[in-house]
Amino acid sequence: MHKSQSRRETVRVGVAGATGYAGQELVRLLARHPGVELRFAMSSGASDRVPSLPALARLWDGAVSSFAPDRLAADTDAVFLALPDPAAAEVAPALVTAGRRVFDLSGVFRLRDAGQRARWYPEVASLDGAVAYGLPERNRERIRAARLVACPGCYPTAALLTLAPLFAGGLLEDDVIIDAKSGVSGAGKTPSERTHFSECHDSVSAYGIFSHRHGAEIEQELGLPVTFVPHLVPLNRGILETIYARLRPGVSDKDVAAVLDAAYRDAAFVRLLGAELPHIKHVVHTNFCDIGWRVDAASRRLVLVACLDNLVKGAAGQAVQNFNLAFGFDERAGLWA
Repeated sequence: MHKSQSRRETVRVGVAGATGYAGQELVRLLARHPGVELRFAMSSGASDRVPSLPALARLWDGAVSSFAPDRLAADTDAVFLALPDPAAAEVAPALVTAGRRVFDLSGVFRLRDAGQRARWYPEVASLDGAVAYGLPERNRERIRAARLVACPGCYPTAALLTLAPLFAGGLLEDDVIIDAKSGVSGAGKTPSERTHFSECHDSVSAYGIFSHRHGAEIEQELGLPVTFVPHLVPLNRGILETIYARLRPGVSDKDVAAVLDAAYRDAAFVRLLGAELPHIKHVVHTNFCDIGWRVDAASRRLVLVACLDNLVKGAAGQAVQNFNLAFGFDERAGLWA
């Protein structure tokens, strides 16, 4: 169920990395959360030059401060990390040791296998078994108990919400293709040649084929290999994934609908559209993931389409959803406009 008994007291919260795209989204969501006292919004560095956040004017009246992990450890109950990978790898364990609950938006704690972690996130030599993979709809009980929650990537969130129930129910054969498209904000705030306006405007490009770390994350959670091909599209935000699979003999469209409905009938933020395929414009600035599908019975081919906002359900909104589970709030708190 997506509801839980709300706590009466507020939780003291800090955000590190508040000036990035996901960090600003975190501040926006937490500032209106009824159970949060937002104590700190910090940049990702210790420099004295701290930018203002004009987009948050009148939504949040605080000031961004320089990154100071000691202050986070001393004067918060929960910390959200929207930091570069090396900084998150260093800071998160120290905060947990100090008794804080940590919700990490980097990728450094997501992979459980040491070999995969060494390949994709060499900053983390070892991993505490108490880390929970923060996909609320699939992992609620571990999130409630964990001191450190590794919030999933935006691409894996859409893929796993769509595929995990179907594989768990034995409906699909193993060969799956995930054709994924993301808006430019998914590349983060640091400019690069690939994300310059003149490079990405009026163009769509594939990248990271067989070499994207989110592919490893998807395979870990599904327990099987997939073909994952991400693309950059000229949008500010949003993800659309078209997923190609084949049903096992005897499985019908009704079986697909029944399994997905059973998985998500009580999920606040998953909307099942059936044959009405989703659009990015219907999910941006929300914490929803919309899923639609079509089946060709003669060939047993299944095409699924999933959409979400990469900065909300794919990052900050999902982190707040995890926070709500961890602290006993209604899962929708701060997210239900």
